[in-house]
Amino acid sequence: MALIEYREALGQAIAEEMERDDRVFLMGEEVAEYNGAYKVSKGLLAKFGPKRVIDTPISECGFTGIGVGAAMHGLKPIVEMMTWNFALVGAIDQIISNAAKTLYMSGGQFKCPMVIRGAGGAGGKLASQHSQSFEALFTHIPGLKVAMPATGADAKGLLKTAIRDEDPIIFIESEALYGKKFEVPDGEHLVPFGVADVVKEGSDVTIIAHSRIRHTAAAAIERIESELGISCELIDPRTLRPFDIETVAKSVAKTNRCVVVEEGWHWCGVGAQIAESVYTYCFDDLDAPVVRVAGLDVPMPYNPKLEAAVLPSIDRIIAAVKKVTYK
Repeated sequence: MALIEYREALGQAIAEEMERDDRVFLMGEEVAEYNGAYKVSKGLLAKFGPKRVIDTPISECGFTGIGVGAAMHGLKPIVEMMTWNFALVGAIDQIISNAAKTLYMSGGQFKCPMVIRGAGGAGGKLASQHSQSFEALFTHIPGLKVAMPATGADAKGLLKTAIRDEDPIIFIESEALYGKKFEVPDGEHLVPFGVADVVKEGSDVTIIAHSRIRHTAAAAIERIESELGISCELIDPRTLRPFDIETVAKSVAKTNRCVVVEEGWHWCGVGAQIAESVYTYCFDDLDAPVVRVAGLDVPMPYNPKLEAAVLPSIDRIIAAVKKVTYK
């Protein structure tokens, strides 16, 4: 396996799927001439030409709507949000009112096989309007599937699966991971939706964390096991809708304790739904209430020390594990 950046893994997935299926095309702001704001689409314009790698005006509502129409007529658009924060400028209406509901409202006559992807979450000193985690919003909507890869291999495998899917996919890439290097399989590599990754096995507590926070949780586990002697099982859901409750339930039945960690806000966050699912499926297995660790309920500060205080930290995860294990 090659050691490449997260952004390169995404670019590989797009290029391979464009080669495999001539219905696939990429559109968005600066995806062509500039090679993408985060260089995910580097080299794609030269390889596939301007009819399949398309620079759009600064109109998220407009080009997302074009993507919906193209998908309804049999094409396979990949629509890039330069950042998911910009989806608020009209794209939300196209995604929720149209993409998510086309199949239902047409009585199954029209599908909407499109991928809407881009950077989400905190990127480092980007402040309140550019550091938001919207996965809870999109996971809430029937008709959408939501993927959030934490590694290069999952970024490539999940994106290839998303492009081949017949439903609209929300694909959120952590802005903080683009430059990180991971081992990524060469050639064909698919990761199915709805199958969690048991990153590390353990016996005392189940920790569930997705996207960049999976890595924060992994760092916390090293300290928990070395300093406290508590064995932790780490699960990365990879997709939030569909969600692999079976893998989580199997783990909680073994460990009898659960901590859910997420970057997004606490109130009505993804972790709230995961905790409810754990209570529903695993109530008799639990020896302690589920504990959630999330971003603080404030807009993201610009100051890097304050940003770090808002995001889930190693110390906050350790405190949560101590709480569920009564340490």
